[in-house]
Amino acid sequence: MSKVKEVPDQQQSQPGEEHQMHPKPEIIRKNYRGSEKLTGKVALITGGDSGIGRSVAVHFAREGAHVAIIYLEEQEDARETRKLVEKEGQKCLILKGDLRKEDFCIKALEKTISEFGKLDILVNNAAMQFPKSDVEEISSKQFQKTFENNIFPYFYMVKAALEHLEEGVIINTTSVTAYRGSEHLLDYSSTKGAITSFTRSLSKMLVDRKIRVNAIAPGPIWTPLIPSTFDDVSDFGKKVPMGRPGQPSEVGPAYVFLACEDSSYMTGQVIHINGGEIIGG
Repeated sequence: MSKVKEVPDQQQSQPGEEHQMHPKPEIIRKNYRGSEKLTGKVALITGGDSGIGRSVAVHFAREGAHVAIIYLEEQEDARETRKLVEKEGQKCLILKGDLRKEDFCIKALEKTISEFGKLDILVNNAAMQFPKSDVEEISSKQFQKTFENNIFPYFYMVKAALEHLEEGVIINTTSVTAYRGSEHLLDYSSTKGAITSFTRSLSKMLVDRKIRVNAIAPGPIWTPLIPSTFDDVSDFGKKVPMGRPGQPSEVGPAYVFLACEDSSYMTGQVIHINGGEIIGG
């Protein structure tokens, strides 16, 4: 497994592009063997063009699922993800658009159903962050934008998907920052806390409809979000007990677990993949 220990200095503009990163993130382990856990399933993944979203798409494909991914503007990354999914013998629909617009979310869902005929798994994953060290540096516009990007689309996508998601699965991406906080990411960590509560409440709301809702809370994972939002990435991930950033390949299998029957007795739960940080709650 490729483990990132030293990250050279690099910056990008947000939302960031995976093909410009060095070293490149590991998306799936070479020795990861699919076992048909998702054969015949259809998944829709927001932010599926790169990072964790790409890893989820490729893992799902290796397990037998067709995949639709939504991306904002990272055309080259989205096409590469489609290539990787198709290499696994599965179909991949790529959908470009702004998840802050509810109309787009509805249309993206309709295109997925038109392409594949159904939906079994919804993965809400797309997010942005704008690091600031002081409250005074955070404008009201930025605070609003972070919430519009990071939590509103989860609500839009769930509403659009429900009529098609019979006995299906919803997986939300929250964050370690929802549990331990972050002095540099006040608005981002607040949205991730909202996602955790959204997951728990939605799971209770949908349990009678046999729809399971769970979440993943990653710690520091080497994705395009990092060089596109932090000025200095040389110490990224070194403060966790394991002393290094995680790879998307170390997160993707947890989404497979939550998407398949192996987690059939789980709903309203959060899986923590964070390099050894002890999290309560």
